[in-house]
Amino acid sequence: MSNLGTLLKDQITRIARREMREPLEQLKKASTSYRREIAALKKQVAALEKQLASAARGGRKAPAVAAEKPAKVRFSPQGLIKLRDRLGLSQSDFGSLAGVSSQAVFNWEHGTAVPRQPQLEALAELRGIGKREALERLKASGRTPTKPRRRRNG
Repeated sequence: MSNLGTLLKDQITRIARREMREPLEQLKKASTSYRREIAALKKQVAALEKQLASAARGGRKAPAVAAEKPAKVRFSPQGLIKLRDRLGLSQSDFGSLAGVSSQAVFNWEHGTAVPRQPQLEALAELRGIGKREALERLKASGRTPTKPRRRRNG
């Protein structure tokens, strides 16, 4: 008799699985598409918040949100030093433009720290400005630009 009970149980389980297969597939597809949409919306919100923060800091007009991935930003301490020298800014002034402290700029230039992604994006934005615009941004933020110290060779 236990054979008959086991056989019935197996058949009922098999039929129940077959009947549930189609509705479960539909739910899986819907769930996947919802997750994809949510991820895209999160990226769009992050880009809009970044643009809003940039506009609040007195930056240039924010570009339209791009649907593609942003290019990976490279960083090197020597490149940062050259950028800061080209703009003629002290570490303190450069840090205020980038939204970080002067100590962070010092650490980046000496290679003891590496900027995180939000700071890398801010540095990439600063690469596209000139000396005049950098000074205008500093004055707009209420800072008086200071002269950078001369570098010692050696």
